[in-house]
Amino acid sequence: MPSPFVIAIDGPAGTGKSSATKRLAERLGFVHVDTGALYRAIAYLLLKEKDLLETGFDSFTAEQIPGVEKRACEIAATTKLRFERKPKLNPSNRIFANEVDITSHIRTPEISMGASRVSAIPEVRKALVSLQRTMGESGRSILEGRDIGTVIFPDANVKFFLTASISERAKRRLAELEASGADAPSYEEIKRQIAARDQGDMTRAVAPLRRADDAIELDTTNYTLDEVVDWMETQVRAKLKL
Repeated sequence: MPSPFVIAIDGPAGTGKSSATKRLAERLGFVHVDTGALYRAIAYLLLKEKDLLETGFDSFTAEQIPGVEKRACEIAATTKLRFERKPKLNPSNRIFANEVDITSHIRTPEISMGASRVSAIPEVRKALVSLQRTMGESGRSILEGRDIGTVIFPDANVKFFLTASISERAKRRLAELEASGADAPSYEEIKRQIAARDQGDMTRAVAPLRRADDAIELDTTNYTLDEVVDWMETQVRAKLKL
């Protein structure tokens, strides 16, 4: 097994983290640990259990939230989550919950907002942080999320922080939803959802979204995905001396 070498990629939603991480992992032969997918998985399982996949957390009343948070913690503590590469499928990096492939169910706007909500629950984060560290320490790995370089792996070998304008991020998200064939909300609604998620991620009490002091920052607004990945690969190979 190769010696541990961790790449941390942080940033808000829609900046290209997942796509860049996937391509960079393929180029370098690293394991891709999609931490955001872990929180999306918990949100999906919770909303599926409550039969609220179409409406999300907005359907809960204030009185229901404490019980819902308790259930989210139980799901996080008892669910077996793992990743597996399936080259013939898109996306190829699949997530399994108790051996069921749920990859195709966790990218809806409702699950996105749900992931932001459950990630703010301390007990849920505690349950998943240990899993993320175990996955990341298994060899040469890339982890992407919102607190990888600040909380999960503060000593990561290379840290990136990707940003982009809200307008560009909304365009990318709309194109992604339309390409998948899903019923997409309006461009303005997607912008509202992104702004709301940013606010929640940056102001949550536990591990808020922020750039690590030693992270290399790149605004991806005016760059293609290939240009972003080329730039990141250059930084990593220089560090690895490859």
